[in-house]
Amino acid sequence: MPMKSVSAILTIVVLLSLTLACHAGNADPAAVHAKIKAGAMVVDVRTPAEFASGAYQGAINIPLDQVEKRLADFGDRKRPIVLYCRSGHRAGLAKAILESNGFSDVTNGGGLKDMPPR
Repeated sequence: MPMKSVSAILTIVVLLSLTLACHAGNADPAAVHAKIKAGAMVVDVRTPAEFASGAYQGAINIPLDQVEKRLADFGDRKRPIVLYCRSGHRAGLAKAILESNGFSDVTNGGGLKDMPPR
């Protein structure tokens, strides 16, 4: 097999792996929808500028770099929380922070485009 073909195949495999890794922790859209309908707190962990450019209706903005400092803003540690960002990666990181601080019902909703219609 020519070296260019091997290189192209490896590039494709790496790109697919990165794409899947970014979305691996995202919840099923139906589960996200059910959590929101049941009253889950919806949190956008993107930057304030990203949030200002368009956000999920009813979401509050707690950027990823502020999650640990603002744990009190999340309320009861048993309250259902749905997190989202642009791709689901930052939401996954925020989920890990919340769970390591005792929050028990945290869902990674993925990216804004993955969130269910309101």
